[in-house]
Amino acid sequence: MSKSKATLIGFSAVVLWALLALFTVASAPVPPFQLSALSFGIGGLVGVVWLFLSGGFGKLRRVPLSAYAFGTAGLFGYHFLYFTALRMAPAAEAGLISYLWPLFIVLFSGLMPGETLRRGHVAGAVVAFLGAALIVASGVGAVSGAVSGALAGYGVAFLAALTWAGYSLGSRWMKGVPTGAVAIFCLATALLSALAHLALETPAWPQGTMGWLAVLGLGLGPVGLAFYTWDIGVKRGDIQILGTASYAAPLLSTLALVGAGLASANLTLALAALLITGGAALAARAGRAREKA
Repeated sequence: MSKSKATLIGFSAVVLWALLALFTVASAPVPPFQLSALSFGIGGLVGVVWLFLSGGFGKLRRVPLSAYAFGTAGLFGYHFLYFTALRMAPAAEAGLISYLWPLFIVLFSGLMPGETLRRGHVAGAVVAFLGAALIVASGVGAVSGAVSGALAGYGVAFLAALTWAGYSLGSRWMKGVPTGAVAIFCLATALLSALAHLALETPAWPQGTMGWLAVLGLGLGPVGLAFYTWDIGVKRGDIQILGTASYAAPLLSTLALVGAGLASANLTLALAALLITGGAALAARAGRAREKA
């Protein structure tokens, strides 16, 4: 598989994550950890079926337990910290801070063997982050003044960003671990999410057919297939371009909500699109310059 093809496959995860907000809204009133348990369970089972049909179970026996522990800690740890941050701090601010992970991926990837961090990568990541910030923070002013004591929540959101960046970069280190192992990560995350749900939440189930379809959609897409394609992207693709392009997620998420009639298009959206596209172009140009060098 070529590096460009793997990068494109990895970017499909970003497209799928754009549906996360839409499906989550449609799955109400299911609480976060219960929803995580259901959707990760579906995503893990889909992976098990794929492994059965492809005969990939044999490869999983050679995967060390440390790799399973790392993958599970990455998936569950990020979502646990993210949901906790949203409980402790205003959602807009917490969401913005947690979305530092693409920037961390771009910056820290320069420390990995065979990677070179160029000024274009940094500039592209920062420009794209400004675009993402416009979308995530568009409603911050209305709530910031009324909320106090949320510093701990902001700290948790920062840890969430570090966790996902660490998981993504760590996955690149473990290129020998087959993507099929993600199925085990998902099932283990579903189990841990179920335990967190029982300890912290009151059960609530999806309402009607659309609610259950939303949960199924989450498990098949944003909290399922996306983790498999992301694994391919970070292991075999251009991780710096992929990290910068990940800023398209909040833009695409907003567009999905606009298309569903749950949000309205405005000038902020157009400016964010320009910044995100420009930042990704800067990073891509830096990547091509590195390949020619």
